[in-house]
Parts: sequence; structure tokens; C-alpha cells
Amino acid sequence: MNREQISGLAHVDHPIRSPLDDASVRQLLERGLPRGDERVLDLGCGGGEWLLRALAAYPNLLAEGVDLSEDALGQAREAASRRGVQDRLVLHHQEAAEFRSPHLFDVVISVGATHAFGGLLPTLAAAREHLAPGGRVLIGEGFWERPPSPEAVDMLGDFTDLAATVDRVVADGWTPVHGHVSTRRELDDYEWACWGSLASWALDHPEDPDSAHVLDTATIRRTEWLRVYRDTWGFVGLVLRRTSD
Repeated sequence: MNREQISGLAHVDHPIRSPLDDASVRQLLERGLPRGDERVLDLGCGGGEWLLRALAAYPNLLAEGVDLSEDALGQAREAASRRGVQDRLVLHHQEAAEFRSPHLFDVVISVGATHAFGGLLPTLAAAREHLAPGGRVLIGEGFWERPPSPEAVDMLGDFTDLAATVDRVVADGWTPVHGHVSTRRELDDYEWACWGSLASWALDHPEDPDSAHVLDTATIRRTEWLRVYRDTWGFVGLVLRRTSD
């Protein structure tokens, strides 16, 4: 079982794939979609949960998603069909950083996917290329709540603290419209949901040749969360507009 498949199992019970509860996701979408008839692009959409929720909430919305995982896009198509929004969703199987479109978008989403572009500011630069005048970006990024261990930096990336993260965004020409910092409960619930999903699958499939590997992965993830970065890592969702607009 490859890393992508394991990630899919881990997020069965938390398809938004970020430490945000349903109320926080709903509020971020409301602030990011003030009209409700926007054309939306998700760069690194995975299973498309952000787009699916937006399409379900706003019947005049049009959405496109880009991801390198054909499995994840297949899940997005199936979910869109179940929710009756498939006619308003277009999915592209390619690198998010290489995506080009003949039209601009009112909203660009990239939550928990900045690694695909090489960091926060490169992700915002990519979003800017797709953004229509007056449009908004909904982005999610990790930050350090307190100085991390070298092991945590190696594991998660070279983030800054929250204040420095916001300062970097503003200096790059963006104005925050709304922000949500994940609560301790959201952070813990997300990690425990991922661990629990993996462990449950492994215990329910003892005869599968990948069962032991998946259970080991679950145990390692739980240990890393508790020992390495639980008390240092945070997550923020931001809705941004270009300052020049």
C-alpha cells in the first residue's frame, strides 16, 4: 500500500484533511464566497471536499479542482454524483503548479497543500495568476505556536509563528478578510481521527498483507503527534484579498 492510499484511509472520517471542524469550514466558505455564484478553483483539491461542500451550499456556484492523484479525483467524482453537484464540477488530473486555465476565478482555494508549490508565498503567487480582479484566496497553513524541535521541523516543514505568517502575507500584497486559528480540540480531533481510521482499518482487515504496515503507520503517527509536535504546531485558515484591489 503506497503513501497516497494510506493517506486516503487516514482521512476517511475527516475528509476535509485539515484540523478544522464543520463549523469552521462553513464559516471560511461563507467569508470566501460572499455572493454565492462565484467560479472557484481548488489547487491541490484531493478528494474535493472543499468544493463539494461549497457546491452543495451554493447552487449557483461553479467549481474546478486540480490534483495529481487520480484515486482522489475518482473519489471526488463519485461524491459529486452522490450529492448531485457533478454538473457544476470540473476536475483536472495534473500538477497543481502546472495548471493553466483560459479563464480567471473569483475564489482560489489551497488548504493544506502549500507543499505542492514550495511554501506559503509561492502558493499565493500561483493563486494570484488565476485570480480575477476583486477575487479572494482561501488558504490554510501550519505555523509554530512555540519554538519547535529540530525533529518537528524536519517532519512538518520550516514554518514561522502566526504573527510572522500574517506579516509575510501582508508584505506580499494581501489583505486578510477573515481568519480562523484551529482550536486545541480541532487539532486533537483531526489527529485522533486520522490515527483511529488507520487503526480501525488494520484491525478490521487482519488477513490483508498491508494490515501490519497500516497499523504500524497509525502507531507511529500517534506517537509523533504526542511526542514531537502536538504542543508546538498550529493551523490557520485565511481568507485574503489583493491589497491593490
